[in-house]
Amino acid sequence: MTATGRKKADAGRGPKSSAERVREFRARKRAQGLKLVQLWVPDVNSPEFKAEARRQSLVVANHPGEKEDQAFIDSVAAIWQDDE
Repeated sequence: MTATGRKKADAGRGPKSSAERVREFRARKRAQGLKLVQLWVPDVNSPEFKAEARRQSLVVANHPGEKEDQAFIDSVAAIWQDDE
């Protein structure tokens, strides 16, 4: 091993590319029995997301059963609030 932790056989090749480091990292994780999962999630900072969240919030807030719905949410949320 060299001072940087690289095997002597690899020492003369220069620094590894980021693609090579990622490939090795993923191989180590697979050897540990892990699987890579990638997710696409909404961009909460986009104007479209904010507009849709507001629209849905207004629909719920103006629904005739809003008070009962909120009472249910509050009762369920109390379960987690008691743990604090």
